[in-house]
Amino acid sequence: MARRPKTERPRSERPKREPRGRRSREAAGGLPPVGVVDVIELDADGDLFVRPTKADEAAPLVRLAPNPGEAAAGAPGVGDRLLVRFETLEGGEVEARLIKRLGQSAHRILGVIRKSRHEVRVEPVDRRTKESLLIPEFEARELADGDLVLAQVGGNAERRYGPRRGKVLEVVGREDDPRAASLLAIHAHGIPTGFSPEAEAEAEAAEPPTLAGRTDLRDVPLVTIDPPDARDHDDAVFAEPDEDARNQGGWIVWVAIADVAAYVRPGTALDIGAREKGNSVYFPDRVEPMLPERLSAGLCSLREGEPRACLAVRMVFGKDGRKRSHRFHRGLMRSAAKLSYDEAQAAIDGRPDDRAATLMDRVLTPLFEAYATLKIGRDARSPLEIESAERRIHFGADGKIDSIAPRASLPAHKLIEEFMIQANVCAAETLEQRRTPLIYRIHDTPSDEKILSLVDFLSTLGIPWNKGQAPATDRFNKLLAETRGGPHAEIVNEVVLRSQMQAIYDTDNIGHFGLNLDRYAHFTSPIRRYADLIVHRALIRALGLGDDGLTDGDVVRMKETAERITMAERRAMAAERDATDRYVASFLADRVGAEFEGRISGVTRFGLFVRLAETGADGLVPISSLGEEYFRHDERAHALVGERTGGRWRLGRMVEVRLREATPVTGGLLFEMLSEPEAGEAGAPRRPRGPTPRKHGGYPRGRRR
Repeated sequence: MARRPKTERPRSERPKREPRGRRSREAAGGLPPVGVVDVIELDADGDLFVRPTKADEAAPLVRLAPNPGEAAAGAPGVGDRLLVRFETLEGGEVEARLIKRLGQSAHRILGVIRKSRHEVRVEPVDRRTKESLLIPEFEARELADGDLVLAQVGGNAERRYGPRRGKVLEVVGREDDPRAASLLAIHAHGIPTGFSPEAEAEAEAAEPPTLAGRTDLRDVPLVTIDPPDARDHDDAVFAEPDEDARNQGGWIVWVAIADVAAYVRPGTALDIGAREKGNSVYFPDRVEPMLPERLSAGLCSLREGEPRACLAVRMVFGKDGRKRSHRFHRGLMRSAAKLSYDEAQAAIDGRPDDRAATLMDRVLTPLFEAYATLKIGRDARSPLEIESAERRIHFGADGKIDSIAPRASLPAHKLIEEFMIQANVCAAETLEQRRTPLIYRIHDTPSDEKILSLVDFLSTLGIPWNKGQAPATDRFNKLLAETRGGPHAEIVNEVVLRSQMQAIYDTDNIGHFGLNLDRYAHFTSPIRRYADLIVHRALIRALGLGDDGLTDGDVVRMKETAERITMAERRAMAAERDATDRYVASFLADRVGAEFEGRISGVTRFGLFVRLAETGADGLVPISSLGEEYFRHDERAHALVGERTGGRWRLGRMVEVRLREATPVTGGLLFEMLSEPEAGEAGAPRRPRGPTPRKHGGYPRGRRR
């Protein structure tokens, strides 16, 4: 059995996170311990403020505390309705802590204008919000059918029956705009856009770097390897055999990262704006960058042939793939080439283009040989090997979608990924050794509840799992390997993914379960992540590399910063997902009535979610359309089971569906099931006594299941 490297400890010996301080559970000002609130506004610092749903307009606003936990997965924005817990801080201030996102609030609605001969309505774009607003005719004269608007519920013109009256606050775009999906996602999730005049002025005043105070790395043939449409280039790599006789078969690997800290100084307008945004947000058709273009695509982008400031790490690996040493340098580099993943992979596969051919011996071949060595160490570490099912949306010149296809997973991708992981580990190790505060990227061990749910599902497939065995990455990988290539491979991969916790940023380290690492920090993408910029500043301070490192103010705010950027990451993920859903629905809108092959990707009490094999799109088959018998939700088996026949619809099954409805403005897809349920045992356990279910499978309206 391979020995663990000295820098790693068994997970059982890793330090546990200290318990957080307790806060009072009794809120002041007559607020209940738990309540429903509407998100009213976003201030200049990026804080959200809420008001209890039933309070009048004069009621004071309450700050929504950043929440890095799983409840923030659907990151809230202005106009959302939330379930929160009110807590009183030691200073007497009351704050709200998110428990669950309930959908758009009744206070503000993002929707589309629908005009008819008799009325004008705002139909909500959030699939979870069903109520529309009626706009008075005299206020709707300047509005057109299909306008995307932000509307507010009217105050004194309420009606007892029918839709409530509303007022349009802002026209944000057009429904038929090819970029409407991204615009809707930006507004729905409160994504900060643009930059302040002060930040733009600071970016324009930035000057090209010089060699002063830097190591000259311009003769090191570092190259960038990115997607073909990448506009910013954070990282460059180079590898060469180690000539030290004590490390035969070993490699020296360089990872150079854009020195954003040289341009974004603490307390400046650029810094304040970047902290508020937290990260760049990547939509299928556009990017909302964390930094102005002058920096993100200019002075901080490692452009081919141009001198650029960098923070680089030189790592030494043995022939067993384990890191022996590393050292950071603040340098000046010049990229030898800008390559795409496809170009680099084609070259190493024997099909180099003219440019790649000139790089083969000196750059590309050593890079892939070094990766082959590092992979030995990676395999011994056994990080989680969950396969990604990402899709890439391709747009035509007219801005409309041409195709949706799976993203390729090439060795070139894995090479860059592993080099970046090792550089991130070096950053965390160095800062720990120097006793410098830092923001870790942590990933907790799966909870007992998630493991029990996984065990229950695996038992329905006849796959054993020892409940008493502690979760470990190599155990998950063995399960994935045993099912790979079989009929259950895709759904086992999906269920294993769902069993994992979400990674977050934190100043307290518990290690990274998924990567099976004791210490890990984000260092390699400071152009698009504020977390990496903080780590860069920490390294500059710890290693004495300049006067623009981490400040005492940065240290004091570090935990708050970790929570803020975790919330910003969740917000970005939710917005990116919503935009993709809308683009996919738009792509499929002219194929209503077509039949597709798909796999049941979700089983709920109200129906089945089916993921199409062709596009990866998810849509709903309502339980009411599955037949005339009553189907109960068997949570343990992840299945809907017919009470009369025992017919089953189970998670992971391949099915045929017909597209009944595609709504681009909401991203909703509605399917009709064409397949038959799997045969089961008639006379399945009956439902508890209660109201008689209707034929479509539901209970009478207003009754609990």
